[in-house]
Amino acid sequence: MIQRPNFLSLSAPWKRALLAAVVALFVLPTPRAGAGERNVVATVAPPSSSPVDWAKERQFWSFRPPVSAAQPNVVNRQWPRQALDYFVLAGLEAKKLTPSTEASRRTLIRRATFDLTGLPPTPEEVAGFAADTRADAYERLVDRLLASPAFGERLASLWLPLARYAEDQAHQVGADTKLFYPNAWRYREWVINAFNRDLPYDRFAALQLAADQLEGTNSANQAALGFLGLGPKYYNRGRIDVMADEWEDRVDTVTRSFLGLTVACARCHDHKFDPVTMQDYYALAGVFASTRMLNRAPDGKPEDGKNDAAKMNPATLHIVEDGPAQKLNIFLRGNPERKGPVAERRFVRVLAPGDGEPAVFASGSGRKELANAIADRRNPLTARVWVNRVWGQFFGRPLVASTSNFGHSGEKPTHPALLDDLAVRFMDRGWSVKSLVREIVLSATYRQTSVSDTDKTALDAANENLWRMNRRRLSIEQWRDSVLFLSGELEAVGGKSLELDDAKNRRRTVYARISRLKLNDLLMQFDYPDANVHSERRSVTTTAMQKLFVLNSPFAIAQAKSVAARLHGSAGDSDETRVERAYRQLFGREPDREETAVAAGFLRQPTAAGLTRWEQYTQMLLAANEMMYVD
Repeated sequence: MIQRPNFLSLSAPWKRALLAAVVALFVLPTPRAGAGERNVVATVAPPSSSPVDWAKERQFWSFRPPVSAAQPNVVNRQWPRQALDYFVLAGLEAKKLTPSTEASRRTLIRRATFDLTGLPPTPEEVAGFAADTRADAYERLVDRLLASPAFGERLASLWLPLARYAEDQAHQVGADTKLFYPNAWRYREWVINAFNRDLPYDRFAALQLAADQLEGTNSANQAALGFLGLGPKYYNRGRIDVMADEWEDRVDTVTRSFLGLTVACARCHDHKFDPVTMQDYYALAGVFASTRMLNRAPDGKPEDGKNDAAKMNPATLHIVEDGPAQKLNIFLRGNPERKGPVAERRFVRVLAPGDGEPAVFASGSGRKELANAIADRRNPLTARVWVNRVWGQFFGRPLVASTSNFGHSGEKPTHPALLDDLAVRFMDRGWSVKSLVREIVLSATYRQTSVSDTDKTALDAANENLWRMNRRRLSIEQWRDSVLFLSGELEAVGGKSLELDDAKNRRRTVYARISRLKLNDLLMQFDYPDANVHSERRSVTTTAMQKLFVLNSPFAIAQAKSVAARLHGSAGDSDETRVERAYRQLFGREPDREETAVAAGFLRQPTAAGLTRWEQYTQMLLAANEMMYVD
């Protein structure tokens, strides 16, 4: 029988060593706080973890700075129109694939107009472009669309779900709306205007984190701080565990939106896949622990937080400001009651310039230094992540499928050299979003037809090599806006949000009120993301409820009536003439003989109770797949 030793039987040196080990598990010396800072007392040592080989990790594809590439050699040198085309064509030729033919002019103008403005072209615009024989006709079209105020509204629909934009909280007790954001629309307005004036993306990112510190508290860009100031607020906000949940939201939203990195996974332990430590997480969480959310009135003073949303000054901004600077302890296993060593506020180590530790943030909360680190050209992720998001917006498939995860557990790029080259040229062009979009839309790759090919599909069913354009379903914003546009009832105004179900709401869908508590049914049915969290992409579902909405909702019926009235034209028009007008208005093309014959047969039937035959026919066209997809 083996006798287990007890503490009293150990020799004195062994007793001292064991006691020291036990004490080390529960007590650590508290680092001295800097001037004006406070520390949370450290009481427990961090768990041991395998050391990170930083030099090796910095060689991972997304942690290396992007580099421009020499123009690839291609056989078909007549096809490329933009620099990006050479990379796509080189990949196609390596796989024994050839590009598809260019789409028709009517298809191109419909595609480009939807992609750049979120709206369909008018029949006059389609006819004019189809008849324009100038060599630069398409370039002129793209430049006109980029200059449209609708461009910013379209790009805002990409950005706002990333920023988990919303105007309330996921909880409400009774009629209490003190934690709501009735003026959230001012941040949305700033985003739209930023895209329309082509604010450089590095500045776009930095201002959303630290506009007050970069430009002063009187800056015209103060509303940009809504990126942080519109975050979730929870009840019992004075409790450390509740505050920790709010800090996690800020860290997660900032790092996934701008860096494509899941830093919040390191809240309870070092990241399981990426070189992100708990030290990294709590270094960033400390920035937001040193930042206060506030409702700032027009006079610059904080507005009384006891006011319900309805009583708030309409010019009040929901933003952030620095509070007392503090360094957080690492919370062991994410438990705020188990304190590890203090984490100095700083940037993520693997992304910091050089090979050593990143510099400690010494200015207030550290938001300004964080903003500068994210917008720094030497940061390997910021440009890559944004370029990838924009690519996905216009091709329906990003180069990196996991758009908010560029780490080890994310997907690798299908065209790594192309992604890098685009990112470098994006920065070289002053981080101009419009220049990036222009190159993409003018490319031969973008101009391809979406018609499938059996032989090519057998070699590349997912179209990873971009041998054709992807057919894409319209977002709910595009579809609803198009219906209002076709009925002649779309109001080109923004401002304060309106409920989407409001019968008087004829504004673009981007101006609808977005709720965390209960997302509008129409938005939810058509795959608008959950506003409680950063949403990197939208699901694309096909459900019976979607078609039932188009067939039965008061909105769809009212719009079908309005569209039918616009199509009616003069009293002497024949049904055939009106059918042709309908196809030109809704689909940007002429109907073929079979479509005209089917329409004529349907319209000749007697009208039943309810909608007229023409109104029923119009409603069917609005519900058609061609109305909901863009080729």
